[in-house]
Amino acid sequence: MKDRVKRHWQLYLLLVLPVAYFVIFQYIPMANNVIAFKDYNVVQGIWGSPWAGLDHFERFFANPVAWDLIRNTLMLSLYGFLAGFPVPIILALALNEVRARFFKRTVQMVTYAPHFISTVIVVSMLILIFSPRIGFMADFLGFFGMDSNLLAQPDAFRSVYVWSDIWQTAGYSAIIYMAALAGIDPSLYEAARLDGASRLRKIWHVDLPGIAPTVVVVMVLSVGSVMAIGFEKAFLLQNPLNLSTAEIIATYTYKIGLLNADFSLATAVGLFNSVINLILLLVVNTVSKRVTGNGLW
Repeated sequence: MKDRVKRHWQLYLLLVLPVAYFVIFQYIPMANNVIAFKDYNVVQGIWGSPWAGLDHFERFFANPVAWDLIRNTLMLSLYGFLAGFPVPIILALALNEVRARFFKRTVQMVTYAPHFISTVIVVSMLILIFSPRIGFMADFLGFFGMDSNLLAQPDAFRSVYVWSDIWQTAGYSAIIYMAALAGIDPSLYEAARLDGASRLRKIWHVDLPGIAPTVVVVMVLSVGSVMAIGFEKAFLLQNPLNLSTAEIIATYTYKIGLLNADFSLATAVGLFNSVINLILLLVVNTVSKRVTGNGLW
């Protein structure tokens, strides 16, 4: 081991900053999760505050709103996963079949560009588009006798959130699948062509098996973060009319922890959320390893 380090010391030196970053900003702060088990007091500090055990977890689950938060978070996450996960794969497969370079690059640029728009700008665009007074969607929906103010409808919140997110992220997410497709052995395409395979057959028997390991890894990571849906967009799209479906665990934690200064309860809710994500990640990775032979480890 010592000889290996001496021989490749430059490579190990490159690891110092990334490892230091994760230790300082990711692992050491985990110790502060002890706040969830204490009656945290700013004056007494984290370690000087009295022990509370599982009281804050009991407070959360005794609150009638707890199960609504869990349901809203799960439904929004699962909706986003089921609707959004196949889109980058389909886009990558479609772009891989395009032979006209100009058209391919144009489509790539158009689909990648929304990723670089900030969440605040995207939400502002949605508010303007669906505004009952100035949004063009108001007239379109009103023409068909539909309620034009979608952002005020609890049932429409999830669709607005998910499909705007797909528009913003699908093109950028397709990059990883495009890279996986580029790594497929060209001889497989030649063999398929000699066998008279159509484009659809080639996609089914060459492209999809070739990117299957990548798809599995991305799927495991996506399911492992199903409870960690983004805070910013949900919070910005919230209003008093759609709060029954727009309130999720992340926004509730922000309101309880920072606005109400109940740091112990907020930490308990956040820790519960993280544990659920960890369990889902372990379960899905185990199932994936047994079924497909591919996983994160």
